[in-house]
Amino acid sequence: MLIEILIVDDNADIRNILNDMIIDAGYKTRLAANYNQALSEIDKKMPDVAILDVKLDKGDNDGIKLLTHIKSKNKDVPVIIISGHANVEMAVSSLKHGAFEFIEKPFDQARLLNFIKRAVENLSLKKQNKDYESKLFSSYELIGESKNILNIKDQINKISLTESRVLINGPSGSGKELIARKIHKNSKRKNKPFVIINGALLDSDKYELELFGEEKINGSISYGALEKSNKGTLLIDQVSEIPLNIQSKILRVLTDQKFKRLNGNNDINVDVRLICSSSKDLKNEIEIGNFREDLYHRLNVFEINIKPLNERLADIPLLIKYFSKKISDNYNIKELDIDENDSYILNHNWHGNVRELRNLIERIAILQPENKEKVSNIVKESLKSDNINERITETSLSVPLKEAREKFEKEYLTIQLKKFNGNISKTASFVGMERSALHRKLKGLGIKEFN
Repeated sequence: MLIEILIVDDNADIRNILNDMIIDAGYKTRLAANYNQALSEIDKKMPDVAILDVKLDKGDNDGIKLLTHIKSKNKDVPVIIISGHANVEMAVSSLKHGAFEFIEKPFDQARLLNFIKRAVENLSLKKQNKDYESKLFSSYELIGESKNILNIKDQINKISLTESRVLINGPSGSGKELIARKIHKNSKRKNKPFVIINGALLDSDKYELELFGEEKINGSISYGALEKSNKGTLLIDQVSEIPLNIQSKILRVLTDQKFKRLNGNNDINVDVRLICSSSKDLKNEIEIGNFREDLYHRLNVFEINIKPLNERLADIPLLIKYFSKKISDNYNIKELDIDENDSYILNHNWHGNVRELRNLIERIAILQPENKEKVSNIVKESLKSDNINERITETSLSVPLKEAREKFEKEYLTIQLKKFNGNISKTASFVGMERSALHRKLKGLGIKEFN
């Protein structure tokens, strides 16, 4: 999209010089010669950037009044103030009212163009952050009634009220990023940026650039994740993959709350809440020399642990309902009819966790099966390579009947207990046993009951 810049100056020569210079630099322009014209142009359509002369036809502070008017309509629009009657008081006043920069006449064209370039970069950064936020808060909810998920929801409510750094542990696809998003959404930083970088996806020579940004030879700035997330939250996903030399620099930022961009000389102060996540055991990574222990203790102020999906079977029916509704709406099709107690689904190992379950439901939505039987066939075809029933059958062929029956009962009742979140009454009702009989059976099979 072509950036549009509003030029407001009562001197025709200056207007024309600015107009030609800015068009040559690749921008689109609109012009206004006095206060009323400028007001009309602003109210007609907000420019991306504005260049305002302070003194027009209405008084000495026309530019400041226009600046205030623009900021009241859209505080993100960068405004550059120019003046031929400049003094320190005027410069300070314009900056207090939200001006991006202040420059005196006669101005140096290269300096003004550099101001414009930085203003456009600033605007782009703010739009990027808004895009992040809109994507962020149209995402999925944290669904589940297992003790693990209920505990995490409670932790989110408590930790969101603080500024503490958080470390989220859990296997791939289990919902670590979603937890981080919920913490940000419930915090006092919720209206500020939420930025994510993935330590496992960056090239080894790009870590510093992605984190700290760069000051280029031509004067332009490439902003890093720390600067993009200033006043907001930065999630470093797969933090275990960050190289040791970069870990030491992150530790320094946490200590000093400032850093230098690549090729930069000036300190950049930042106020960022840091959340990290890992699929690896960071304590083990410390033992083998892959992770700094001092950084671990800095990051692990508050720890959240999310279990794999096959350890929280009670959540699977709820997730199936939720994803079926969400994905059916996205594809604008009739809501999917998926058996939430399908043994193939409940017995599956779910190495990809919630993400793998969601992908299965999306696959069903794409294929649009006509009936429940065809849905079941897709589920079996998708999950057949890793099903507990098949493993039980294979093992059972090589043992006596009594032992095979015990193995099956142990697997079966363990799964049912997990499915009903350890609730003996619900499990007994589903399997068709009295509570007391189920207690005896569990004790006899060596199955530990859990609350």
